[in-house]
Amino acid sequence: MRSPADGPSDGPSADRREFSVVAEGLRKTYGDKRALDGFDLAVPRGTVFGLLGPNGAGKTTAVRILCTLIRLDGGSARVAGHDVASEPRMVRRRIGLTGQNPAVDEIMTARQNLEMFGRLFHLGRSRARRRAGELLEQFGLSEAADKQPREFSGGMRRRLDLASSMILAPEVLFLDEPTTGLDPRGRSEVWQAVRSLTETGTTVVLTTHYLDEADKLADRVAVIDRGRNVTESSPAFGGRTPTPAALKRAIGGDRVEVTAGEESDIPGIVRAVARVAADGSEPEIDADARRVHASVPAGEGVAALMEVARSLQDAGLVVEDIGLRRPTLDEVFLTLTRRKQEALA
Repeated sequence: MRSPADGPSDGPSADRREFSVVAEGLRKTYGDKRALDGFDLAVPRGTVFGLLGPNGAGKTTAVRILCTLIRLDGGSARVAGHDVASEPRMVRRRIGLTGQNPAVDEIMTARQNLEMFGRLFHLGRSRARRRAGELLEQFGLSEAADKQPREFSGGMRRRLDLASSMILAPEVLFLDEPTTGLDPRGRSEVWQAVRSLTETGTTVVLTTHYLDEADKLADRVAVIDRGRNVTESSPAFGGRTPTPAALKRAIGGDRVEVTAGEESDIPGIVRAVARVAADGSEPEIDADARRVHASVPAGEGVAALMEVARSLQDAGLVVEDIGLRRPTLDEVFLTLTRRKQEALA
């Protein structure tokens, strides 16, 4: 997976030729509910872009507008260089969509499914057969080509669904929570298939509420909450769409974390950790887990960890675990959405 360095501003005013998807001020209401409330988005070409948010945040509504399945009430959006409102047919010719529910037929074989989709997309019989073979190979389904999807595992069925979305090798592929309900093995199979897509030049827009999924797959990440992009509106990112690593850095630096072997050792561990804590803050204690941790100054994580280890050794304290931890995307997500809720309160 690529991790492109922060480049020029990714905001809506950025050079649109660099982006497969650009949305500005999208609005959509259902009765008195605002599903999207000035939503902005800029997706760099050839990347996996993660759109995160809780249920009801507006993720699926945004995808449905960008795929021309529903009309926007305000704002504008361009996908693959075409306006979703005035050029919907041109957009549809350049995109693929895998929704939350599988679209394949359970009775036909995997090969027959893909050939059928090829014919529906107006490929000739021989070309549809050839394309089906290519996709079966690309998604690791060749050995199961003549089996029915009802015999497949969840991960295999989802890979076949992805393959059906790639019949015309779309410029942009939208994946709406593609691994919901899958077991860990099935999710891993789908992740591997998604990673392979950008190698063919396809831009992938992935909506998910699985934070680890975005962390492993996405080159760039945006958080949507209450119909707004709360990352691009955050001054911490300067109008840029951040990488997962940048998101983590934005809510705090590394922290030293020590787990005591005995409860009686906690006071001594607190003294050792306090020596490296950022801004002279007091270490935090999780008594039930016998864990002590504190944030350390930016760029000094390794040095702080070594200093704590030496202090513990000098004090004769034996610990169960010691390490340098970074914030998780879960923590980032909760922090950003909490700030949004506080701002609206």
